[in-house]
Amino acid sequence: MSSQRFKIEEQAMGSFNGGAILENKPIGFPQDRGVLKPYSTLFYWAHAHSSSGSTIGLHPHRGFEIVTYVIKGEIKHYDTKTKDWIILKEGSFQVIDSANGISHSEELCENSEIFQIWFDPNINKSLHREAKYKDYPSEVFPVVKNDALRVKNIVGKNSPVELETEDIRIQEIDLDNSQSVMLSIDHVHSLYLINGHLDMNGKELKKDDFIVLKDETEMYLSCHKKSKLFMISSPKTPSYKTYTKP
Repeated sequence: MSSQRFKIEEQAMGSFNGGAILENKPIGFPQDRGVLKPYSTLFYWAHAHSSSGSTIGLHPHRGFEIVTYVIKGEIKHYDTKTKDWIILKEGSFQVIDSANGISHSEELCENSEIFQIWFDPNINKSLHREAKYKDYPSEVFPVVKNDALRVKNIVGKNSPVELETEDIRIQEIDLDNSQSVMLSIDHVHSLYLINGHLDMNGKELKKDDFIVLKDETEMYLSCHKKSKLFMISSPKTPSYKTYTKP
């Protein structure tokens, strides 16, 4: 069993447009010099936020599968497939299979924040596929509740989202009391504490901390205050060679 915690000070940092958009990156690009490198099929993970609002201009992508989750506020998105500006509100999820090539632009509106995460869907194959785009509003995702826990299944059981990247599960977890959550030992579990304060398997987590769990069958959560977690479960051993492990 193993768990690694990465405080925000250990994550890579970035910005756009003179700091109008700020980023902390649990998994950055090699040149970002963050502590954590790509693993499993996770290649990149950024938490971007803007108080004033700002736009990232049109830019290209190829190969990777890129998902965006709107944590707060809303964003506007344009790409060369839809050829239209689309508004995504809080709780929405966007999937870009960049495949053989797509360009897009995104505007973070005032007081908004997002996750943008890149997966490796076996880019040796994806580079030969036609690129595609799809988005999903918050209300389409199934939610499971008990007295202490609320789990929103964004990718996985009963979710309408289908990713090209194999065997990915994504959940947003709200809790306000102690709780135990069962985990698949065949997956790596990557978690970001969006807000709150809790202990997880004996490690204290504060806002913007990132933790990676491997070879764990259970996650013990003990709340100090109401908390929101974002969790991605990805294969411990992908069935194909990834971009970083050819």
